[in-house]
Amino acid sequence: MPKSNRLYFIDAVRAFAILMMLQGHFIDTLLSPIYRDKNNVIYTTWSYFRGITAPVFFTISGLVFTYLLLRAYAKGNDKPRIKKGVFRGLLLIGIGYSLRINIFGWISGYFNPYFLVIDVLQCIGLSLILLVGLHILLKKHTYIFSIILFIIGSICFITEPLYRTLTLDNIPAVIANYMTKSNGSVFTILPWFGYTAFGAFISTVFFRHVHKNRFKPLVVASFFIIGVLLIYGSSWFLLELYDMTKIELLKRSADYNYLFTRLGDVIILFGLFYAFERFLKKSIIARIGEKTLSIYVIHFILLYGSFTGYGIKRFLYKSLEPYQAIAGAIIFMIAVCFISFHYAKTNHFVYNLIRKLADKIKK
Repeated sequence: MPKSNRLYFIDAVRAFAILMMLQGHFIDTLLSPIYRDKNNVIYTTWSYFRGITAPVFFTISGLVFTYLLLRAYAKGNDKPRIKKGVFRGLLLIGIGYSLRINIFGWISGYFNPYFLVIDVLQCIGLSLILLVGLHILLKKHTYIFSIILFIIGSICFITEPLYRTLTLDNIPAVIANYMTKSNGSVFTILPWFGYTAFGAFISTVFFRHVHKNRFKPLVVASFFIIGVLLIYGSSWFLLELYDMTKIELLKRSADYNYLFTRLGDVIILFGLFYAFERFLKKSIIARIGEKTLSIYVIHFILLYGSFTGYGIKRFLYKSLEPYQAIAGAIIFMIAVCFISFHYAKTNHFVYNLIRKLADKIKK
């Protein structure tokens, strides 16, 4: 496909998500509990928008990764992209685990099993590997690929009540933690792979039609309409299906329907950024979106004390007044982005460096 079909709004969406994550983690970690008032409109508004961050990350990861896979296959050479995708997935999993290593603890002989809990990087990494597998199986049948992705996403969301409180006591923690939160995992592959699958589904729509006239205004309008329907109508739709089929699972899913409503938030956000895409090319926002991995790693080290156990959390955990937390979050975002821009290389550089190191080890 021609270079002009690059989706520039993706970097802006990623930048929004990473900045929301920075301030969200900072404030949630350091704000004093007495100010976490669910009756306070400011706190509840902040909490709601903070909840959009992870769904955005997973959905945009599926969109951009699958879009690049489809472009490579259309050019007749997707093998390097497949290899790169598997490597990137494994790398994200490895980085996710490494960020919870406490070197000083390990040196002293103390191995905390919390090191094995699963966070966003491991889930995204495994999701990319799963998408590679689906692409290999279905790349010759693009419409079936689209339908399967949509079905997988829907099943992941609708069946959430079945695994919401899942415990896997008889399975090794290194495996079980991908499926259950009972050992402290922050994210699990279900339902979060559902967002990645829906992102991949959206990428198939873009891939087929982005070059067509009036595609952009039609998609922007569709994003807003579908987003609103998901937020305000998905629970009603599930209940209507329940009335027709009497499948109890549909009712249980509708009663706690945060997954489809959050997908609606994500799609509206996509529509907003896609509508203003021409203003975002070559902007600082787009540059931030290109460095999400380095920003994530730097923020984890500074805030949570990866490797050393000494981070901001250790000294200020849940102790700040609201104005201190807000001011600190702004400074924290600026500092992390500054370090990423001036002292850390791009994501692409990091991936290539580790790949070369892996190749040398193989030889």
